[in-house]
Amino acid sequence: MSATLHREGIRHTPGQRLGRFLVTLLTVAAVVWAIRTVEIIPEFLSDAPEQMADLLVRMWPPDLGHYYPSVHAALMETLHIATLGTLLGIALAMPFALMAARNICRSVLLNTLAQLVLVSSRSVNSLVWALIFVAVFGPGPAAGVFAIAFRSIGFVGKLMAEALEEAHPGPVEALTATGASWPLRMLKGVWPQVQPSFWGVALFRWDINLRESAVLGLVGAGGIGVVLDDAINFFQWERVATILLAILAVVLLAEILVTRIRARLL
Repeated sequence: MSATLHREGIRHTPGQRLGRFLVTLLTVAAVVWAIRTVEIIPEFLSDAPEQMADLLVRMWPPDLGHYYPSVHAALMETLHIATLGTLLGIALAMPFALMAARNICRSVLLNTLAQLVLVSSRSVNSLVWALIFVAVFGPGPAAGVFAIAFRSIGFVGKLMAEALEEAHPGPVEALTATGASWPLRMLKGVWPQVQPSFWGVALFRWDINLRESAVLGLVGAGGIGVVLDDAINFFQWERVATILLAILAVVLLAEILVTRIRARLL
């Protein structure tokens, strides 16, 4: 028994057809403009697979003897940068999250100011923050910690503000009726509702920061990126392979750890 397929045509209004045409035209124009601006050299593009194969041959086998102590110490520094940066970022983000949540803070001016800070934090890449703080503190892990922290403010603050706005008002209203103070209302009425979101956001951000911390050393902000940059500059490809394997191992272990902690807490 054969099934009969029925096709129904969709009629678009002249305005919709014009809109679809304009979107298509703008998309094509943007792609053409981007290709012309990037100025891709065909000779380099065609030679890329051969160069990549040659690079992989030079990296194999990895020189694991280079792992300890220099790579290990840099890897531990990266973990410390990610952890301290995440803790500092959370501490700085929470006041802005409270100000951005419209059910917590009723001032439109403070809401707008907090949103501006959160957007500004997210709009600047971690490497750019690292460059700024390297200029302030000089090269080293301190610049990396502050770069991670300031990058985390926007991410943590936005998600926590959304969680605060989704909190049920009933417990807060009940506490208000009993004459409870504002800190007590936050602690007993709001915190139990947003606690799962808080731990989920904190763990997820630490996982992201661990990955980002691995490259901050390329601009002098400490961590394993410094060792990686030195190895690349001196064409020590076996050592580069060892460093990349170490980064991959730590990222995988962090992913497993975060997943298990989230499963227990949430």
